[in-house]
Amino acid sequence: QVQLVESGGGLVQAGGSLRLSCAASGLTFSSYTMGWFRQAPGKEREFVAAINKTRGITNKPDSVKGRFTISRKNAKNTVYLQMNSLEAEDTAVYYCAAGVLTTRSSDVTYWGQGTPVTVSS
Repeated sequence: QVQLVESGGGLVQAGGSLRLSCAASGLTFSSYTMGWFRQAPGKEREFVAAINKTRGITNKPDSVKGRFTISRKNAKNTVYLQMNSLEAEDTAVYYCAAGVLTTRSSDVTYWGQGTPVTVSS
């Protein structure tokens, strides 16, 4: 059974940083493109970033470029999202994804349960 367990979310002031982690089990982690999506209240789930098995990174939306960095440690079956210079608009539930085929949420194979991030202004 595939499990993706996110951690690291919470409440932070605008301008602050958070590092999200996603520990994966039940799959051959190194073979999967991993990613992060987010969903703000009342909005659709949107792509944030993805990293493939050779650590190639899919372009992130302009809204997070230069602020968010995705990385992975295959030896730990873990993917990370470093978020800097956080803004109130980054407030959302952040979801870990495995098997990210495109930037569309419908093209993801596995999902985590999500971790909430709240940025206070």
